[in-house]
Amino acid sequence: QVQLVESGGGLVQAGGSLRLSCAASRSIFSIGSMGWYRQAPGKQREFVARINNPGYTVYGVSVKGRFGISRDNVNNSIYLQMNSLKPEDTAVYYCNKYPPYVSWGQGTQVTVSS
Repeated sequence: QVQLVESGGGLVQAGGSLRLSCAASRSIFSIGSMGWYRQAPGKQREFVARINNPGYTVYGVSVKGRFGISRDNVNNSIYLQMNSLKPEDTAVYYCNKYPPYVSWGQGTQVTVSS
């Protein structure tokens, strides 16, 4: 198993940007594909983006063109650059393996005000 710690969330106005970070307790190269997910109040957790070891990326429809996922296998971290944020992006953001492990970290709260 691996421990994942998300950070970088906060309150931002619509149109602003945030960069989320996720630190893993062991090699993410050995884990393989990593992803970001989010859960808005009253909604199910949803897929945001994923990246495999060569760096191939896939994005959810609602974030494509605005968000960018990246990984640093040396530092066992993944990142999510979020631009042109919208109020509907408000959620707790989580990182996890793709597909995800059963257990999740505490996530990081992103709140976008209109």
